[in-house]
This record gives sequence, C-alpha cells and structure tokens, in this order.
Amino acid sequence: MLVLTLDTATPAVTAGVVRVDADGVQVCAEQVVVDPRRHGELLAPAVRDVIRDAGTVPGEIDAVVAGVGPGPFTGLRVGLVTAVSFADAVGIPTYGVCSLDAVATAADPVTGGRLLVATDARRREVYWAVYADGGRTAGPAVTRPAELAGRLAALGVTAMAGAGAATYADVLGLPLVEPPYPTVAGLTHLAASRVLERGPAEPLTPLYLRRPDAVPPAARKSVTPA
Repeated sequence: MLVLTLDTATPAVTAGVVRVDADGVQVCAEQVVVDPRRHGELLAPAVRDVIRDAGTVPGEIDAVVAGVGPGPFTGLRVGLVTAVSFADAVGIPTYGVCSLDAVATAADPVTGGRLLVATDARRREVYWAVYADGGRTAGPAVTRPAELAGRLAALGVTAMAGAGAATYADVLGLPLVEPPYPTVAGLTHLAASRVLERGPAEPLTPLYLRRPDAVPPAARKSVTPA
C-alpha cells in the first residue's frame, strides 16, 4: 500500500511517499525543507514532487499519514488542512500520529535510560515528551527549558533528541542523538498497522497545547457621551 506522509509541526516541511506492507515501511520518495515561515508555500509543491518522484499518481495513494503535533498553530494547521484536502479529493483515509512520537521512533538507540524529545515551541519554550522501550512515559507538554531541566532527573532521562533539545542543549545538558525532526519513516511506522488493517479514517485533531499567538482585537471603548 502507498501512503502519503506529511508533517509541519516543526520548522521542517516534510512530505514523502512510503510503501507499507507486511515487511515494514519503505520510503519511495521524500522531501524535507527547514523553513519555519514557508509551510504554506512549500508543502503543496513538495506533495506534488514526492508523488512524481515515487513514480505514482494521486489516485494510487491508499492513505494519508500526518503528524498532528504538538506544534505552533499556523505551521501545524497547514499540514493538517493539506492532508485532509488530499484525502477528501482522492477518497482515502487519514491517520494521525504525534510528531514527538515520530522523532522518538526514528531516534538513535538509548541504552540504560529514557529519551527526551523536545521541539521548538517558540516563546522560549519547548514541546516535549519522554520515551522508554518504545513507549511514551510523560508528555506531551510545553515548558520553559530551565523548568524542564529541573525535572529531568525525576523523569529518568539520559539522552535527548529533537531540534528543541539541540537549541537548548546548554540548559538541558544531556547527550544529543538524531534526528532533529520527525522523519517520513518514523511517522509512517507509527500508523503502519492501521494502514494495513484498512482502519477507519481518523480525524486529524491538532495538538496545540496552548492558545494561538494571534487573538481577536479587543472591543473598542465607546467615546460617545452617555
């Protein structure tokens, strides 16, 4: 089965076509561009390119897998709207996965401890979660790096991954492992069983974890005399 996989929960605009079968996942084509301000501009051309590079056409795609965050409001919304629009147009199901889980799944092995995955949440904060033996043990949450650093011993963390971890490496103080962003293979692996079972389509509910930066303007005070 062929899967279109997307993620825009981080500064990386990620798209790929992946073959999923009983033997696992095989990436046929992928494109990753790191640009936090151009998700809307870059994603649609990336989808077109990876479908072409995989030697297929939209009508041969069987499912869409999308990272649902956590991530900043605008970038994350671009990926999820694109995923839903493509799936609706082709008539195929969508499956969502936590973008932090995808980083953990693709991360270099961590021996004798737990892995912290942290991505940039802006506002001098990180989105984070902790993993052990392939499962999430804490998070996802959004926290200031200094506050998170004070909790790492209690969380049992011995290594970290993700671009947020790299940005605040001096504060978090743990060995850094790859990858910095969710990978096409990692995202697809997390949904592979649902794809193969042809499970029902899932709503792509975004993990924002906080309110968007943009807010409606406050009502203007009347200056008309009573």
